[in-house]
Amino acid sequence: MKNISILGATGSIGTQTLDVIKFHKETLKLVAASAHKNWEKTIEIIDEFKPNYIVMTDELAYEKVNEYIKNNNLCINLLFGMEGLEKIASLEEVDVVLTSIVGMIGLKPTLAAIRAGKDIALANKETLVVAGELVIAEAKKHGVKILPVDSEHGAIFQCLQGKADNKIKKILLTASGGPFRGKKIEDLENVTYRDALKHPKWNMGQKISIDSATLMNKGLEVIEAHFLFDVSYEDIQVIVHPQSIIHSMIEYTDSSVIAQLGSTDMRLPIQYALNYPERKGNISEALNFWEINKLTFEKPDFDTFKCLSLAYKAGKVGGIMPTILNGANEVLVELFLKDKIKFLEIPEIIEDCMNKFYVESPLTLELILTKDKEVRDYLYSIYS
Repeated sequence: MKNISILGATGSIGTQTLDVIKFHKETLKLVAASAHKNWEKTIEIIDEFKPNYIVMTDELAYEKVNEYIKNNNLCINLLFGMEGLEKIASLEEVDVVLTSIVGMIGLKPTLAAIRAGKDIALANKETLVVAGELVIAEAKKHGVKILPVDSEHGAIFQCLQGKADNKIKKILLTASGGPFRGKKIEDLENVTYRDALKHPKWNMGQKISIDSATLMNKGLEVIEAHFLFDVSYEDIQVIVHPQSIIHSMIEYTDSSVIAQLGSTDMRLPIQYALNYPERKGNISEALNFWEINKLTFEKPDFDTFKCLSLAYKAGKVGGIMPTILNGANEVLVELFLKDKIKFLEIPEIIEDCMNKFYVESPLTLELILTKDKEVRDYLYSIYS
């Protein structure tokens, strides 16, 4: 039996992880879970999975859950905020911590889990984007496995199994292209966040859906892939694949290409990460190759979707630059969702922040947190 702690249990990845735990209830058990504001869903999780620990990071939601626990005389440890996240990430009885909190908030509890020797099922890409250098070093130091949950990185991870001695020539990172695939800059002048949320293939939360529309999500995945698989940015190639059947590929030095294919169901990479190294069950719909008409591939439009090129630039510069990129993007997506900025302003303002806030300095956790706050405070002071 593997004991699981989920950071971000009520979001898209979190709820699909609960599906996986339910499907594999003989071998997987939910010990701890966190949520932000969704206290109703949290209460459902308490009733169904009976975890030992719950963390809420919103005060009102905490009070609602606390009231429910008291009224029903439940024996559950209810915790609050960052301290609570770090606690459930490092519990002695936990085997795997699935980090699916969106954004920078996932960094500190992920580091706490690694330092406690817990394997990480990683769905919080921002952790590696802003602190990949530190996180990978800590994981090696503590002998911790980082098991990717993103469909693309999960695919690459699977393509690499049993091939440790074969040298990689290139990672081929697939992208659906998002809701605006094929559009040009003039077509995107007046698009709204409602347009951007209409992803053609994947069911995701609002932030990731907007990132997919700008292609920033793919840019963050490029940086994540660099750290996860120790491959240079020049050898990570993004390929637009609208059908989202091939989740990513590896090209080896002999030009052979190994691909991982599957349905558009995030439960598949989640299941593999939680059960690793075993493959168990059949939680997702199998592909029917007689029904697949065609698989197509396109080069991404770096001019229209400038966020992708900015992510490559930030990754290659390194140091604090990916933190600046990520912090600015998180705030700007929030502002776009509130109709305070336009879609095409997102990359423009990110580039301005990259130029304004970059300093050449050794990367430390203190620098990451300080510079991230500077960027966010600057943007909020102008646009809020």
